[in-house]
Amino acid sequence: MDGPVVTCFLRNDGEILLLRRSDGAGRSRGQWDGVAGPVERDDGTERDPETAARAEIAEKTGLADAVTLVRPGEPVPVEDGGRRFPVHPFLFDCDSRAVEADDGTAEYEWVHAPEILRRETVPWLWASYDRVRPRVATLADRTHGSAWLSLRALETLRDESALAGLNRDGAGETSERDGDGWSALADLARRLRGSRPSMAVLENRVNRVMTAAIDERTAEAVERAARGAIAQAVDADSETARLAVDAVGERVATLSRSGTVAAALRAAGPEAVLVAESRPGGEGVGVAEALADAAAVTLTTDAAFPFELDEWDADTLVVGADRVLPDGRVVNKAGTRGAALAAAEAGVDCLVVAASDKVAADGEYDLEPRDPDELYDGDADVTVANPTFDVTPADAVTSVVTEQGQLSTDEVAAVAAAHREWTAWDR
Repeated sequence: MDGPVVTCFLRNDGEILLLRRSDGAGRSRGQWDGVAGPVERDDGTERDPETAARAEIAEKTGLADAVTLVRPGEPVPVEDGGRRFPVHPFLFDCDSRAVEADDGTAEYEWVHAPEILRRETVPWLWASYDRVRPRVATLADRTHGSAWLSLRALETLRDESALAGLNRDGAGETSERDGDGWSALADLARRLRGSRPSMAVLENRVNRVMTAAIDERTAEAVERAARGAIAQAVDADSETARLAVDAVGERVATLSRSGTVAAALRAAGPEAVLVAESRPGGEGVGVAEALADAAAVTLTTDAAFPFELDEWDADTLVVGADRVLPDGRVVNKAGTRGAALAAAEAGVDCLVVAASDKVAADGEYDLEPRDPDELYDGDADVTVANPTFDVTPADAVTSVVTEQGQLSTDEVAAVAAAHREWTAWDR
């Protein structure tokens, strides 16, 4: 590879795929790498880096149909063996681990990203990952649900604590922490925890890590706890979706985007799904597209959704949650309250599908107001209310389905009390 190169990181459940090059590889034999290859085709003709990235994923892993691009990174300038060339890094989310390795791969593993720092890899691998890895700014993303964002927060804490423990920075990139000790990591945890105040799962999962590490107060303890928390989070979200399947009917109404709800609907296989467009943001449109191959999907406006819920003859309203308050109220995407009240009036069950980590330690919430100009940018003296979230009363919810089963209001309060104990590390 004498010209530009792509290096792709495939991420599944908080871990990335590494491939160890075979002894027959042209260069870097026996070293670990991402999914990598030249930008140019074998015949020397040009192609853009993303096209090359997807082609290398197809050739080296067989996972081309399982990946979704998260982000490209700025090219990494590399000098290796007298050669100079740019490496174009890419991060993809991958919904399968069924790798079909080619002959150039001796072995492969799904690992936590800091393993790059501890293995014999191609020299530019961490620098490439550093350009695409999750950071505090990643949590400003408004296209994914809170469970997805909580994993990104845990990955950020894991990666930064690994760098701190090894007294390394991000290969010249700006670090997310100011120092290598416990104090710096605690400050990072607070920033992560406070980045999306509406999302209890992010706060709880970061608090769990710091609570587990508080006795040792070392970077190594934080990294170890973050790895464990990632596995625990993945298992909780998966079990929540599994337990929700039996409660989902054949004609399901839903809104916004929730990875846990999506997993439950894929497994349940309802015959028809009604989806609200879910403004602000409109992520319901993408949800409708994703479900269209497996069910008869009807997409409607948010304003029409409460009426259509009854007229369309839904038997279940299934929604996620960004925050379940100790008294059973549910903070979720704007429009959830109206839909839940309409469902109650129509005699339709309203299921909130959310891992127990989404139960807040206290009754506070933030509706995350969006830019008023999204709604009105005229000259009239108009006050604009453009909240991202609203609050649904507990008596409009049939049940809250978690990995612990269906929780009553008293059980929600007990979970909240346990989560309050996790805040003690910061007192």
